[in-house]
Amino acid sequence: MKKLLFLVVPFLFLVACGDEDVEIKIPATFLESEMTDLDETIASAEEEGIEVTQNDDGSLTYTMSKSKHDEMMDELKTELDNTIAEMTSSDEASSIRDVKIDKTYSEFTMIVDREAYENSFDGFAIYGLGMYGVMYQVFDGSNADDQQVTINVEDEATGEVFHTVNYPEDME
Repeated sequence: MKKLLFLVVPFLFLVACGDEDVEIKIPATFLESEMTDLDETIASAEEEGIEVTQNDDGSLTYTMSKSKHDEMMDELKTELDNTIAEMTSSDEASSIRDVKIDKTYSEFTMIVDREAYENSFDGFAIYGLGMYGVMYQVFDGSNADDQQVTINVEDEATGEVFHTVNYPEDME
């Protein structure tokens, strides 16, 4: 899945080119991160059969077939579903009982044991859900300016939503 992470990054732009190819632009600001090895990123994408172009502005453009894009979307959805399953069954985030997701990954509802949640670091899961939601939207073709993920935190006992985060807006 490490290879997929190099392909799936926040703040990407998805542009469909005809019926055959899909282009994904990875901004230079992401690639300038200390955690990103540009050569490794390019090699990983090319190993997956993706054409990589280095742009003058420092960004990368990935070009792939529609079928490769569909495969990538399926992998991303599976990764999201696995992450959520792990989150709700892990002892590390013990207050999180369930996560409900809308079809477009633009709204998540974390159902939690409120007292345990408020006395833990389980709230950090919001960042991961927000990032995954934005990544899914990008690869699904949403406009970069419209990407928004709402994460509601709901008390398992009362059904009350006691905290809401709008990602990435509330993270700025």
